[in-house]
Amino acid sequence: MMMTRLAWFTPLPPERSGISAYSAELLPALAEEYSIDVFTESPSACRPAGVDLLDAHDFVWKHQRHPYDLAVYQLGNATCHDYMWPYLFRFPGLVVLHDGQLHFARARLLQQQERCEDYRAEFTFNHPDVKAEVADLGITGLLGSLHYFWPMLRTVVEASRCVAVHSHWLATDLRAEFPEATIANLCMGVPAGTPGASPGTIRTRHAIPENAVVFAAFGRITPEKRITQILQALAAIGEGETPIHLLLVGASAPYYDPVADARSLGVSDRVTLTGFVDEADLADYLECADICLCLRWPSARETSASWLRCLAAGKATIVTDLVHTVQVPSLDPRSWKPQHAPAIGEGAPDGRPVEPICVSLDILDEDHSLRLAMRRLAQDDALRSQLGRQAYAYWQRHHTLDRMVSDYQALLGRALAIQPPAEDLPRHLRQDGLERALTFAAEGGYPENPFDPRAR
Repeated sequence: MMMTRLAWFTPLPPERSGISAYSAELLPALAEEYSIDVFTESPSACRPAGVDLLDAHDFVWKHQRHPYDLAVYQLGNATCHDYMWPYLFRFPGLVVLHDGQLHFARARLLQQQERCEDYRAEFTFNHPDVKAEVADLGITGLLGSLHYFWPMLRTVVEASRCVAVHSHWLATDLRAEFPEATIANLCMGVPAGTPGASPGTIRTRHAIPENAVVFAAFGRITPEKRITQILQALAAIGEGETPIHLLLVGASAPYYDPVADARSLGVSDRVTLTGFVDEADLADYLECADICLCLRWPSARETSASWLRCLAAGKATIVTDLVHTVQVPSLDPRSWKPQHAPAIGEGAPDGRPVEPICVSLDILDEDHSLRLAMRRLAQDDALRSQLGRQAYAYWQRHHTLDRMVSDYQALLGRALAIQPPAEDLPRHLRQDGLERALTFAAEGGYPENPFDPRAR
């Protein structure tokens, strides 16, 4: 029996992207049941076991000669996804949507290509009830955080056989907005946390005091990770009886300088910025952390893989209380009482209510709640340990890599049975390149359509 053939569009390591690590972990398991060609634009991409790695430019002719059963697009906002857009519209497949809004990515790409009219057309198609002048604000760079109000998802949803997201809430929201589309919820899983080196190894490397309680934030160091607010909380808490150290594990964004922030607040001696850390070293840094800070605002309604890795490592975490994570049982630091219990849905295996797995902050009380949370967790080793145990149990129930593989297997079978949608997209997204080719041919003095056998 011939294996189902998949064309998989994704960034891969060494691309510094959470989605590249996600695909690298997922693909070897799926390759046991599917024949997978991975199409990427990076010549230095590392090939996961069991799959073939190809240049994206080779997809069209390979698909013509031996059609793939399904194209799978791992789509996010980072620039490493830009190459996927033309294929996504011309070859409908399964889109795994890692962000609940794509306005940033699509606007940036079209404007870089000087396609402002195409951006206007797509904005109007995505949001027909919004004044067209809003697109002009986007073109002039004046939208800023207002991008979040208009996520520009309709083109992607209506061009796809199926769209999958990693959040029950987001799936429900998209189904309400696009009732004719097939929207699936797909578990995000991460591997088990592997024991790293002795925490002292990382502490020695970065001159962190042995007796310090280490708070750590993982991933790209950006303002959206609330790093400024964390530094302010660190300054407000002060040294106290328990010394606190902040470890920022990741590369800084070019538009944000956390070192300058720390220096201005007088806490630079208690902050370590590691720069980019290889995937192989992350376990050591997780082992070093006592509490992990996984904050996000504003949010593109993404599911944080770095937070899930902290759960898998059995760490106490502090998170932002977001609308798409309301099913997560947590503690409110203003009262230290559980919240979101009614939305948990399923209990623990023995039927008892699921215990809180993290501390979550109301964004409207962020500064106050963050200081309460950091102060209490720095001092309360028993609470840290309890949250860490419950976090690990929650990961085991909901977010293992095996569960994600199982979800993918079911979803791929479902997507294969869905017919490609009828094309009803803006005109420039339906063009196949023939018009441009004919223009070039006419300029070169060739017949009106040299591709028509009758013209030969």
